[in-house]
Amino acid sequence: MVMTLRPALGDILLAAVLIAITIATMAWHITAPPPAYALAVLTAAPVALRQVTPVLTMVIIGAALAVYILVGYGMFPNAGMGLIVGLFTVTTLRPRPVAAAAVVGTVALIVLSYATRPGPFQWPDFFQDNLLVAGAWVLADSTRRWGERTRRLAEEATRAAANERVRIARELHDVVAHHMSVISLQAGVAGYVLDTDLPTARTAITTVSDATREALIEMRRLLDVLRVDPSGELDVSPQPGLALLGELVDRTRTAGLPVEVVITGAPRPLPPGTDLCAYRILQESLTNALKHAGPASARVEVGYGERTLTLRVSDDGRPGHREPADVSGSHGIRGMRERAELYGGVLTAGPAEEGGFHVVARLPMADVP
Repeated sequence: MVMTLRPALGDILLAAVLIAITIATMAWHITAPPPAYALAVLTAAPVALRQVTPVLTMVIIGAALAVYILVGYGMFPNAGMGLIVGLFTVTTLRPRPVAAAAVVGTVALIVLSYATRPGPFQWPDFFQDNLLVAGAWVLADSTRRWGERTRRLAEEATRAAANERVRIARELHDVVAHHMSVISLQAGVAGYVLDTDLPTARTAITTVSDATREALIEMRRLLDVLRVDPSGELDVSPQPGLALLGELVDRTRTAGLPVEVVITGAPRPLPPGTDLCAYRILQESLTNALKHAGPASARVEVGYGERTLTLRVSDDGRPGHREPADVSGSHGIRGMRERAELYGGVLTAGPAEEGGFHVVARLPMADVP
């Protein structure tokens, strides 16, 4: 945080008011020499810089009061209001050890003031002044803690907003990448066979239409959370999950990639977050195979273990069709890995020893109540 060297206008006005009160009080009650007025002004004027240099402000005020007392000019001018303001500022803006030192210094000045006063020691006034110091310290400390809590909440809100932006970007990437890959491939097929195989071209165009509609539906559902609806009505339809795996595979097959699906273990309901995470990993893996594997086929394996859900997507595409960026450093694979880690899982991706490419994810499964 950058500290400004310009004093706040309110602090300047406060210092001016304290100076005026101090001089008026001294002129009304006592006859004091000019040095006394100069010292009295030093017990109030530094308040103008209290937020710029709070410790120095406190030191100057305390030193002026100590000299004022030791020279014999009497009790605190302005009843020590400048000192209380300085103590409040130091406690609010500086660490607790510094604030504790300021409290000790303030109490020492009060003791010095009463010890040098002629006549018997005024215990009731002494305790009252120290009670005022304690109250200023408690109020300032609570203000500082409230400020720290406010800053912490603001930082947490900023981090939450950043995480939400990342999540939305990941969702948009997965939706757009999958459906646009299908649209691009099928549009190419339609253009290629339009003059020679009209039924195939018509089927490809129908697939493009279906993929476009599904992409728009998913994007609308995702963007609904960003829009404030005056009616308060939001789209609460469920996010995709493994229950829609069949539709995902059918779209991929229609786009030109043969896909085999193998499910092991007893399928059971998953928590919504884990279910969506698994679906997106499979969707992105099939999209990558569709775009980069070339003439190939893919195999999807979903294993329901006792505590772990295992996802494996492999293809037998030739290495020459795989771009270098499509390995561990790509945005899609990095996004899948981040998804898996978000739900306590792990994901690996890379060329398979027997050829082709594979993605393996393992996600912990909690019981769904």
